[in-house]
Amino acid sequence: MFEVTADNRLRRLIIVGDRVLIRPKSPNDRTNSGLYLPPTVTEREQVQTGYVIKVGPGYPIPVPAEDEPWKETEEKVKYMPLQAKEGDVAIFLQRNAIDLEYDGEKYVIVPQSSILMLDRSEDLFE
Repeated sequence: MFEVTADNRLRRLIIVGDRVLIRPKSPNDRTNSGLYLPPTVTEREQVQTGYVIKVGPGYPIPVPAEDEPWKETEEKVKYMPLQAKEGDVAIFLQRNAIDLEYDGEKYVIVPQSSILMLDRSEDLFE
């Protein structure tokens, strides 16, 4: 359900740079004493939790300058990969998140610098 498979449309998405696509967990709509909170309160919490769906390639690494300018250079971009992996549970700062809806589901895109902690469980989707 949360995974990127060949038969769903998430496979076609390309996340750019150091961004991470997260499907937020349903927020806790009750306080510890049992009072129901309005949706505006739960959506504005500073720290949110969600499932990492897709990650970008990472931070681009600059190509070193050649000492021989007559040589033809091949512009291959190299990236330093991100720590987040598909299937992780991420705790992230909501203030840097960009909310979007894709294919009827709510997602957020956050830069890796907004992710505070990752929980990597092997049996997360089971």
